[in-house]
Amino acid sequence: MNFRNRIIQGNCTSILQSFPDACINLAVTDPPYLVNYRDRSGRSLRGDNSPGMVLPCFPQLYRVLKPDSLCVCFYGWNRIELFMTAWKEAGFTPVGHIVWHKNYASRAGYLKSCHEQAYLLAKGRPRAPSRTLRDVLPWEYSGNRFHPTEKAVSVLSPLIESFSRPGDLVLDPFSGSGSTSVAAALSARDYCGIELERRYCIHARRRLSDARCHA
Repeated sequence: MNFRNRIIQGNCTSILQSFPDACINLAVTDPPYLVNYRDRSGRSLRGDNSPGMVLPCFPQLYRVLKPDSLCVCFYGWNRIELFMTAWKEAGFTPVGHIVWHKNYASRAGYLKSCHEQAYLLAKGRPRAPSRTLRDVLPWEYSGNRFHPTEKAVSVLSPLIESFSRPGDLVLDPFSGSGSTSVAAALSARDYCGIELERRYCIHARRRLSDARCHA
């Protein structure tokens, strides 16, 4: 399968099985948090109430990453035991934790939710980056116009620029509206996005076409 600089529709676990070993330099992904999320307009995510649709991706993701490489994975704090177990069973070692501080609350319950978070996961022993990021970073709201949990390109670009090099291949197996791939393309990296829903694949391809025109 030709997967470089493509957005591929389908189940990421199945699709990754067709990838060769050790072909990806960096993974940056924002999987469903397994919380049955609905936004204010009622939009939801396929697979968000099914660990069996999300967690089996990680062994395949580990396999396709090159030795001594990194994966940045966003997660929901109240399902961390599921994600951490899946990551470690796949072979990943947590080597860092990133928090993005919001200047607004995305929801309020016992506490106001004013941050996002991701683990930095290692396959092997990657070299430290030449540009070391802080582990607390500012957040930029994407507006969630095209996807209920859309991440801003400006949030993802520093990760890609720190943990990969120009010409590397960056994978997002839960691509959504394609923000990781757009950030990779604008950072002179190759990309591969995998997304279950056709409508988001179409939008991601449109965004990437626009990004290439402005690169």
